[in-house]
Amino acid sequence: QVVEHHHSSSHESSDTRSTILRGFRTRGGQLLQQLLVPHNCVRPRKLLLRLPQRYLGTTSNNLHTLHRHTLPQVLIASPARQLSTMSATEEELAQLEASVAEQGAKVRTFKKDKTTPKDVLQEAVAELKKRKKVLEDAKPKPWDRAPFDDMMIRRFFFAQSFEMYGGCAGFYDYGPVGCAIKANFTAAWREHFVLTDDMLEVDTPAMTPEAVFKASGHVERFTDVMVKDLKNGECIRADHLLEDVMEGRMKDAKLSKEERDEAQRHHEQAGNYTKEELKDLYTKYSIKSPQSGNDLSNPEDFNMMFSSQIGPSGHLRGFLRPETAQGIFLAFKRLYDYNNKRLPFAAAQIGMAYRNEISPRNGMLRVREFQMAEIEHFHDPENKNTPKFAGVADLELPLLSADDQVNGKPIARRRLGDAVADGTINNETLGYFIGRIFQFLVSIGCDVSRLRFRQHMGNEMAHYATDCWDAELQTSFGWVECVGCADRSAFDLTQHGNATKTVIEASIPLKEPIEKKVIEVVPNKKKMGPKYRKAAGAVMAHLASLSEAEVVAIESALADGGDAVAKITVDGTEYELDSTVVKVERKTVTVHERKFTPSVVEPSFGIGRCIFCVLEHVYAVREGDENRGYLRLPPLMAPVKCSLLPISTNVELAPLIAQMKVALTRLGVSSKVDDSNVSLGRRYARTDEIGIPFGVTVDLKSAEDKMATIRERDSTLQIRVPMEIIPQMISDLSTNRLTWADCVKEHGLVAEAKAE
Repeated sequence: QVVEHHHSSSHESSDTRSTILRGFRTRGGQLLQQLLVPHNCVRPRKLLLRLPQRYLGTTSNNLHTLHRHTLPQVLIASPARQLSTMSATEEELAQLEASVAEQGAKVRTFKKDKTTPKDVLQEAVAELKKRKKVLEDAKPKPWDRAPFDDMMIRRFFFAQSFEMYGGCAGFYDYGPVGCAIKANFTAAWREHFVLTDDMLEVDTPAMTPEAVFKASGHVERFTDVMVKDLKNGECIRADHLLEDVMEGRMKDAKLSKEERDEAQRHHEQAGNYTKEELKDLYTKYSIKSPQSGNDLSNPEDFNMMFSSQIGPSGHLRGFLRPETAQGIFLAFKRLYDYNNKRLPFAAAQIGMAYRNEISPRNGMLRVREFQMAEIEHFHDPENKNTPKFAGVADLELPLLSADDQVNGKPIARRRLGDAVADGTINNETLGYFIGRIFQFLVSIGCDVSRLRFRQHMGNEMAHYATDCWDAELQTSFGWVECVGCADRSAFDLTQHGNATKTVIEASIPLKEPIEKKVIEVVPNKKKMGPKYRKAAGAVMAHLASLSEAEVVAIESALADGGDAVAKITVDGTEYELDSTVVKVERKTVTVHERKFTPSVVEPSFGIGRCIFCVLEHVYAVREGDENRGYLRLPPLMAPVKCSLLPISTNVELAPLIAQMKVALTRLGVSSKVDDSNVSLGRRYARTDEIGIPFGVTVDLKSAEDKMATIRERDSTLQIRVPMEIIPQMISDLSTNRLTWADCVKEHGLVAEAKAE
């Protein structure tokens, strides 16, 4: 885009522009990260542009073209190779595969035609090989996870819990680095969502009475399907085992293409199959226990909630919540009152959730105790538009709709406004939160080329949901659901209202009052007390919550008069009503407001999953040194914002470092002193490993000229500035009020250290 803009006002030919763009898009070889600091190409603004790595090659011709034809000043960062499982988008791969198929068909035709000149056939074969090579280079490359995993454990981002006792699957400890990153995530999340959209934050208990989850459906339906080893009793999650078996078949060269394609379809749909469908597939493919080879039981449901007893009597059963949402729903009436009885509004909660996973795996991606961040946006079900949608409507998002999944189409980048307008995304409120989720994920370091929003298909959509999309991030474990965004309609509030006979509703004033016929049960309060005693209050509350059909039934039962009674059940106890304690009235009333049960749009974040995927996305190694891994975390996510490095152990430098740390701390900027007796390069590498974005080096000259060097992690470029301005500069850099490009432009690079 910069090149196009720069040359649109220049006198260079369109051929020259095309040559430059082709150079940017050349694939193959190692990938370069380019840090561009243009001064004239986008006027009058200053611009920091990070070109997508997949559009950059490292051939000398490309770099020569870049210098000769484009930007007046280019700072080339220290070459870094991002360890990515995705070299090209699905759409690009599909195009390359089609190109290979087309050329292959042409070669076969030439071979069948005996009159084809030899040189024509050879040229066609050479072109086919060339296209196959391009396709092979563009396909996802296998990633050696060992260095990344080693760094996570060695630097204590996280580690298996209870290690001294042999560990326990599905539980992890966060170390100092992991805790800091998680704290930064929640702080960024609160700023991005809670503060920006004036949300109401709550904190509700994790232990929840059984009645709550009966009403919400969790007791009955919060299940995964498992199979058991019939000899040793080992439990295995059925869809995961099917995925593993199908993955093996997908890689089996002995199978036909049709068989491998069938395996891929089963692999992709494994999580959507019913117990009966899983049973049929297990039988078809003769699936056995992967560890013992023993026969397996038929698939059966397993409820994943941890159960417990509340109190010493054991009479009140409870569960650890598997999500934080239900606490928000139960607090709706108080939140509605707090918000001056106005809709729409959103409530948010960050808290722990617990799921007794059948077979935890894939490290931090599937655990039994984890932190969630959830939002419940309450709104009028008859008006799902929002003026805020205009702020995100022009975003281009990678969408994979349900129809595209059915038809085998790849991810499509679409304007969000168009996706809502044509009904791909159900409504503006849902679209608004999808856009905001996209912005947040990008801001914390997610690689856009490995991010997609996948719509739930019909067989996986909850029966009450209007629409649901998952933000999925591609990792070495495949596509991982990190954020769900669902229009849950009014299901949860309705369920809890029905279960407790509580009226949960909101209202909006009508422009003009209307006349409405109503029917209601009117209790005789003087008679209710003596007849029902302590239960009188509960009975009257129940009568007030009856639907029109239930009131009509009572009216019909009492119509005969005399000894006629109507029966109701309150909290499991049956009560009789007669004409002495109640009467049914029909009347016409003037209505000034419309009452309704609010609908809900729910964005739900798995914090641990998001963090793990981001760490994979930002992991890179220095060019020429495969052992020097580092994390390109955005400053707002970095566990420490700045390292303080005395160039030697000279005692004169210690006070300068101490003063700098105090000044940074006063501004709320975290810093880490490394005054160990190892080389400066080794210390840089150690701080790079945990993602510290800036390093301040104090040398022997600093005591005299009061200047120090600031090094930027990704480019390894350095500037030298007065020490008195460094704390504020680091603070501004860490909060995106200032860019590294601004600093370089103002202070210039250190001449002897333009790159490590």
